[in-house]
Amino acid sequence: MRNKFPEAKHHRLIYLLNVAQRRLQRWMAAQPSSEVTPAQAGLLFILGKQDGVLMGEAGAALDMGPAGISGLVDRSAAAKLVERRADRDDGRAWRVWLTPKGRNVLSQAKSDAAAINAALTEGFTSAEIDIVARWLTSIQEKFPRDTARDTEE
Repeated sequence: MRNKFPEAKHHRLIYLLNVAQRRLQRWMAAQPSSEVTPAQAGLLFILGKQDGVLMGEAGAALDMGPAGISGLVDRSAAAKLVERRADRDDGRAWRVWLTPKGRNVLSQAKSDAAAINAALTEGFTSAEIDIVARWLTSIQEKFPRDTARDTEE
């Protein structure tokens, strides 16, 4: 798992990754056109692809445990973006559906995401972005989610 290139140890990747994530999250939340948090936008994107998804499936897609997705759905429902309905086949399970307001906000969130992605990739070639995307994806493979911890939340 260790990178054998001597120059790799000087990049401070953990620090750079954390700072980049925090700055991007703060910048996105501060935008006047932003009606939703980045996490809420993620939920809307999932529901835009498959409305009525099980809460657990939405949580897995967003890399969140049960408590995290429950809180996110609660906040999104309070903002009238989604509604939670009992599953027809399993009364213990809940599905999440977009509201009309949620559909409108999803449209804006898609536009905002396209603009942010354009800014993030500006000055880089497609090949360079492919490498960055591959590297970020590899982090998920090298450090898998601890699903046992999710049940403790």
